[in-house]
Amino acid sequence: MIVKRILALHGTAVLVAVFALPALEASVFIGFVFPGEIAVVLGGVLAFQGRVRLGAVIAVAILGAIVGDTVGYFVGKRWGRRMLDGTIGRFVRAEHLERGEAFLLRQGGRGVLLGRFTAAFRALVPGLAGMSGMNYRTFATYNAIGGAIWAGGFVLAGYAAGNSWRRIEHFTRAASLIVVVLVVLAIAVLALRRRKRRLD
Repeated sequence: MIVKRILALHGTAVLVAVFALPALEASVFIGFVFPGEIAVVLGGVLAFQGRVRLGAVIAVAILGAIVGDTVGYFVGKRWGRRMLDGTIGRFVRAEHLERGEAFLLRQGGRGVLLGRFTAAFRALVPGLAGMSGMNYRTFATYNAIGGAIWAGGFVLAGYAAGNSWRRIEHFTRAASLIVVVLVVLAIAVLALRRRKRRLD
């Protein structure tokens, strides 16, 4: 079981796992194979247990999240449609792909940020952003913000959960919902402020 394997790690091995699994999750459209979210949360748990420094776990988790999505963007831009029409397309549910494309079309750059907190979209949105021709600067900005909030938040969530890791699956679902609500509220507040400034 992947959870037990991660929880058996110490030191540098923890940092490698916390970097690699989120990075792989969004890099080639098949994120369901790589449990990035669980790895990040468990990194926080292991920091709580004193096996690795909390600051180091947060740093590599954020880096892995941003790097993975960046790779996913460029893979999608260069080979995305060909990959989805080939072997990898068999592993991606058509409804998830359609929903992901519609979601990104509606939300634009914000979709990159919000998609980070939805398991099905997290693996698809970077590649779809590249396929859609989204401006890289826009993608990179929202990717960095989303990666920092997601990775940092879930490491801290794991740290807060401590040795109660058996409840992590339910914990992460609740945490995802809370973070999404907070992000949506923050975007709404910023949009209202901009609108008010324009009217003034």
